[in-house]
Amino acid sequence: MRLHVSKSKNSASLYVIKSVYNSVTQSNSSVIVEKLGTETELREKLNGQDPYVWAKEYIKELNKSEKEASSNVMVQYSPTKLIPKEKQRSFNGGYLFLQKIYHELGLDAICQAIAKRHQFSYPLDSILSRLLYGRILFPGSKLSTFHLASTFLEPPNFEIQHVYRSLEVIAKEGDFIQSELYKNSLKVSKRNTGILYYDCTNYFFEIEQEEGLKQYGYSKEHKPNPIVQMGLFMDGDGIPLAFSMSTGNTNEQLTLKPLEQKILNDFKLSKFIVCTDAGLSSAENRKFNDQGERGFITTQSVKKLKKHLKDWALSPTGWKLPGASKSYDLSTLDEEQHRDNTFYKERWMHENDLEQRLIVTYSVKYKDYQRKIRNGQVERAIKTMEINPAKLKKSHSNDYKRFIDKTSITAHGEVAEKHLYKLDEKVIKAEEQYDGFYAVCTNLEDEAADIIKVNHRRWEIEECFRIMKSEFKARPVYLSRDDRIEAHFTTCFIAMVMYRYLEKRFQNQFTCSEIIQGLRSMSFLELPGEGYLPAYTRTDFTDALHESFEFRTDYQIIKNRQMKKIVEDTKN
Repeated sequence: MRLHVSKSKNSASLYVIKSVYNSVTQSNSSVIVEKLGTETELREKLNGQDPYVWAKEYIKELNKSEKEASSNVMVQYSPTKLIPKEKQRSFNGGYLFLQKIYHELGLDAICQAIAKRHQFSYPLDSILSRLLYGRILFPGSKLSTFHLASTFLEPPNFEIQHVYRSLEVIAKEGDFIQSELYKNSLKVSKRNTGILYYDCTNYFFEIEQEEGLKQYGYSKEHKPNPIVQMGLFMDGDGIPLAFSMSTGNTNEQLTLKPLEQKILNDFKLSKFIVCTDAGLSSAENRKFNDQGERGFITTQSVKKLKKHLKDWALSPTGWKLPGASKSYDLSTLDEEQHRDNTFYKERWMHENDLEQRLIVTYSVKYKDYQRKIRNGQVERAIKTMEINPAKLKKSHSNDYKRFIDKTSITAHGEVAEKHLYKLDEKVIKAEEQYDGFYAVCTNLEDEAADIIKVNHRRWEIEECFRIMKSEFKARPVYLSRDDRIEAHFTTCFIAMVMYRYLEKRFQNQFTCSEIIQGLRSMSFLELPGEGYLPAYTRTDFTDALHESFEFRTDYQIIKNRQMKKIVEDTKN
């Protein structure tokens, strides 16, 4: 590389150029590596220093760095020499990509703001970041996360007691963290807050005693343990927006309004549509979102409709297709021809002092899906009756045991010595009439197809809970104090936000498992005094990862100076 000066009538511009050999034309040509600026600009920037002298020294350093980066490394190893004792040699570097997102979301600045309000000496930023990286890559207890932090390229600068002390602060500042994280995320990308999805789930504890947030309630995993509930709002792009915790015995319908009120107050949002499932769509919640510039879309059980509405919904006539002018009769429908279509009908209804629009859809694919699920449950019911009838003592409303009819008395009214089991054909027949039908209620006047499309994306908030429970191992919870429990779920929430931003860089190219396993496997072997050897397999995922983040860790060796620069860049 060398200096090139381009002079015009009124100014002189300084460039760094480099000679490049073209093997096709067998000739040399010069390319611009970097524009340094005009002579005038550089004199101002350098406070009067001679720009030409500075430029030559700058290029000298560039040439030196390039030579160091391109030079081969020769390392000698002995088959008779033991490796140093208690000396760590392998490090994880996958967290560097999470670290980049962590700083893009301004979480380091949030920690600094919190530190100014509290008198503590431990590094909250370092602790929180390691809790988040650990939750995504190697989920476990707080103690195991602390030990894990020593395997990262940057060693921890805190002790385990600092981790537990920080949980109390994280819990106290939970609302502040959520609101600031939302504000900071707007600098990363535009948030789709016109549609907000809400859902609620619960997490169980490996204890039996109720206390504080831990209370007995309906467990969605059917565990006989105390639980806590988590309510979560997600934006229209699948990124978590806000969450709240409540006791395990709280009616989940009561959790929506307090968290939504917090969004209205802290996030300064006022115009949005709330989309929920049927279990959260009480009349009060619908009325709450029928105010101001808010709206609602909520699933509606066809089974639970009033008789006249159910008859209308299940009637084969009066069905429409988006964009078509004629109506269809389901009883004469060519199912193969319309296998990929979704039909709908709609009407307004007035109930509980609320005007709302009922939209019912019918899909051949959805009908076949429901029948496939039910047929599998019927087969399981038959198998259980034949092999292990003792399992039939308890059943839940949606499990396969609902299809089994039990007789416990004889024809003469006497108590039977044995229970008699058979398939309940009436129950099966009753459920079949609903196959293919799906309904939503709304106060919006938009096109039915658009409302249905919005509602179909509810799967993303259910996926958020699935990832937190499985990949992030958010349950079972082993913490006992309420503040530490709240801090635990705060870190799970932030980790989910970070993961969603990471996931969106790949535009659905890779699954959640591929992303997390790919980062988890990115280990490096240290060569003392030289640098780091990548000890992972280069794949399509790692190529896409490096391309997205604009730095690479998959060269044969990453020299110490290069690795230091990569680490610094992830924090800018």
